[in-house]
Amino acid sequence: MPHLFLGLISGTSADGIDAALVEFPDPGSAHGLRLRAAHVHPWAPALRERLVALGKGGALASLDELGHLDVQVAQAFAEAARTLLAQAGVAPSQVAAIGSHGQTVRHRPHGDAPFTMQIGDGSVIAERTGVATVADFRRRDVAAGGQGAPLVPAFHAALLHADDEDRAVLNLGGIGNYTLLPRAGQVRGFDTGPANALLDAWCLRHTGAAFDADGRFAASGQVDAALLARLLDEPWFALPPPKSTGREQFHLDWVQSKLRGDEAPADVQATLLELSAATVADALLAQQPGTTRLITCGGGVRNSLLMQRIAMRLPGVAIETSTAHGLDPDFVEAMAFALAGARMPGRSPGQPARGHRRTRPARARRGASGVRAFVPWSGPRPALRSRHVVMYA
Repeated sequence: MPHLFLGLISGTSADGIDAALVEFPDPGSAHGLRLRAAHVHPWAPALRERLVALGKGGALASLDELGHLDVQVAQAFAEAARTLLAQAGVAPSQVAAIGSHGQTVRHRPHGDAPFTMQIGDGSVIAERTGVATVADFRRRDVAAGGQGAPLVPAFHAALLHADDEDRAVLNLGGIGNYTLLPRAGQVRGFDTGPANALLDAWCLRHTGAAFDADGRFAASGQVDAALLARLLDEPWFALPPPKSTGREQFHLDWVQSKLRGDEAPADVQATLLELSAATVADALLAQQPGTTRLITCGGGVRNSLLMQRIAMRLPGVAIETSTAHGLDPDFVEAMAFALAGARMPGRSPGQPARGHRRTRPARARRGASGVRAFVPWSGPRPALRSRHVVMYA
């Protein structure tokens, strides 16, 4: 019988919590999976504002504030899961596990003490939903010397690889990221820089709209070539993969530092859109110039002007959305985290998630919901199929 897993994520833009209920014939494999139901859950405006500020490098007032935010985010994620299950007519007892990404509030994968921080306590999600929850996916990869991002190349490779052509998958979220799928050779993933994050933020500041619908604001302006050159001169763009980034690096203060001060807002929007298109195209041409098919997903696929500009910069590449491959572009990442929950090592299909190869016995507690909660462990790095994750439920 099929097995149900639920994936949860809020991305760089923090524009909502994506929830995906995914049906797996075999929870150890992506083959034959099906999106059963999906839901975008809104953030409370005040909470979203605080999360965006933190993501840009804002300071916390106290450790207490971090603890409160961790629980508030988890409560919102749990509500997203409960809402989705109610809409789908599925009881929590029918769901084997939740894979929850959480909300990134800081991503610093470089330096003497690299780290990444996502909040949204998995134990709170488990208690409030009654479903075993797998979380804390990025930190193990950073601890092992990785970037901790992007996390979805294994999902892309399982569903979108082809033996007869070199492909790439482009996620146009707040930050753009690639999965390179050569017909033969190593699968690679890396960030390209801002995709929607700067476009959304500049649009909100100057029009009051949360995003530039279909690129109309950008289309009303002209690309400022000198400004584009100053933006592209950012050293991060010249770094070779693997690399990752976020709001703490690319935010409106960064844009402001590149302006002369007399630019028209619409011209800046047009230039930011061209920045997204240029960095996406340049990265693909540099890293996999033989790509013949580009599969796109994420919110940016709905910006027709952005898609046109990417196509103009990639002549000869067939560009299509993930819809052509049976995947809703808005929920690819959430589905990937459902798969991450399903693939947790050391668990049987349909059983609550449990830890794997801990260096000491897990400390378990059964709460009021009856869902067992384990603390994270340290130990040997898991196999490739779950290489990025530190898990508890």
